[in-house]
Amino acid sequence: MSEELLKPDLSVLIREMDIDDIAPVFHLGETLFTSDLYPYIYRTWDQWEVIGLYNTDPEYCLVAQVENQLAGFILGTIISKASWTYGYILWLGVSPLFQRRGIADLLVDKLVERMIVDGARFMMVDTDPENTPAVNFFSRKGFSNPRKHIFLSMNLGKHDYYGRLLEYEREKADRSAWTRPRRRPSKS
Repeated sequence: MSEELLKPDLSVLIREMDIDDIAPVFHLGETLFTSDLYPYIYRTWDQWEVIGLYNTDPEYCLVAQVENQLAGFILGTIISKASWTYGYILWLGVSPLFQRRGIADLLVDKLVERMIVDGARFMMVDTDPENTPAVNFFSRKGFSNPRKHIFLSMNLGKHDYYGRLLEYEREKADRSAWTRPRRRPSKS
């Protein structure tokens, strides 16, 4: 990356994600949301996160572009209940090359504006409580009233039923692999 791109006076374009952005957004997310950093995150980053939100909520899938380069993205949704509507930020990511330059601020601000116009009366975001930079960022943006959630997990590979099911499936595969020997035509 040239030094020119790292100047603080960069022009940032915030726009709706388009189909050509899906792969770059996915790959940026792969570098940011790794299981070694957040092994117990209840949502996992995969291509369906990007494709699904792009298909269902394209107006809440925004990208930040700097000189034709993807600098960051935000993926959100609106949830409507019987008596209220709220916005939810599912993913926010900024390329390490562009962090600490206000890109996340611009993305969140634009998404908040869109959600207000579309009837949201409050917004939610969640993050790992150990992710201090994210907690500090969202607090600075006006998100408050933090609640810590406890997510418990179970490795189903160690469950008795899982082992029995695997054994059954192996036996089933062995049975279907067996074929009746072919008859040889009789010599008449």
